[in-house]
Amino acid sequence: MNRIFGCALAAISLLAVTVPADAKGCIKGALVGGATGHLAGHHGALGAAAGCVIGHHEANKRNNPQPSTTGSAPQPARK
Repeated sequence: MNRIFGCALAAISLLAVTVPADAKGCIKGALVGGATGHLAGHHGALGAAAGCVIGHHEANKRNNPQPSTTGSAPQPARK
């Protein structure tokens, strides 16, 4: 089991070096999600897919800050 995990980790590490820039956050999310899914009931592939989606979303959210619309409206001047 440790040998399989080591080989998978080495393959993912090599893949992470060659991933294009548009997959930012996906690899990190997939690693965390896969490990969590495996520990939560042997659903590593499902966890990796979900982690990839969430990691990619979070990486894009940090790069494109949107102004908050809650509570940021200017207050009318009081007389």
